Amino acid sequence: MRVVVTGGAGFVGSHLCDALIADRCDVVCVDNLATGRLQNVEHLLGRAGFDFVEHDVTEPLPELGPVDAVFALASAASPMHYHRLPIETLRAGARGTEHTLLLAYEHGARFVLASTSEVYGDPDVHPQHETYWGRVNPIGPRSVYDEAKRFAEALTVAYGRSLGVNTGIARIFNTYGPRMGFDDGRMVPTFLRQALDGAPLTVTGTGDQTRSLCYVSDTVAGLLALSRCDEPGPINLGNPVEQTVSQIAEEIRRVVGSTAPIVHVPAVPDDPRRRCPDISRARERLGWVPVVSLDEGLRRTIAAIEEPVGDESPIGVLTT
Repeated sequence: MRVVVTGGAGFVGSHLCDALIADRCDVVCVDNLATGRLQNVEHLLGRAGFDFVEHDVTEPLPELGPVDAVFALASAASPMHYHRLPIETLRAGARGTEHTLLLAYEHGARFVLASTSEVYGDPDVHPQHETYWGRVNPIGPRSVYDEAKRFAEALTVAYGRSLGVNTGIARIFNTYGPRMGFDDGRMVPTFLRQALDGAPLTVTGTGDQTRSLCYVSDTVAGLLALSRCDEPGPINLGNPVEQTVSQIAEEIRRVVGSTAPIVHVPAVPDDPRRRCPDISRARERLGWVPVVSLDEGLRRTIAAIEEPVGDESPIGVLTT
């Protein structure tokens, strides 16, 4: 198999490249390094079967050779980055997705879009299942990311229906693990940085809003399972264990061994009140369920921070 991964130098993308190389695939990693980091794939550079191409997917792709599968992960994902790059984020969802779809179309390759739970917005259906259309503010502070992904899904389905491209859509819920950027503003890296520094853990709003956290190796396993079949999706990939943000902060403080207090700061506009996937479809159609507990995942993440070696470098920013 020869596989193209756009956004391959990001957090999830780089772990996906690792898994594909371990599975003896040839991998072409495409990234413009706007939010990804070259350090995330540095251990793969020069390795047989791995090529890195620095390129912005909003521009037509260069000649990449024969392709059997394409994973579209190129996008800013953290609020800090998509607020900094709002137009670029929308273009990545539109032009970037179409350029990667065209690549799959030209080569008859399997195409997998890494979408997001953000397409559900602030949901009034719980847990979220794939038939739910969502409750999204199209002009709110999160809209550049939400609408980019919603358009990317529509474009993917259109290419499948109209041109016969073999497409699959994964809706990824909160993912964490080594290579997340401490400075990207999201919950897990922020809490970990604060706890390791002995600083107060800052919980936005009441802390009663819920999330479910999936360790990166489980998310990657779901993406691989989706790529190896003809399931069109969308398929939720996430951990169905729901916890409040306050509970997650307490768990991180416990695992780190921090005695710093938890403090509350103003709520974030349009912050979803509840977020938890229904993974029945993934279980039935892909045979996939997450297997890494939050305690184990946090310990692995902390170990990688304390001893950054090879492919466990924590440097990086999530690009999907």
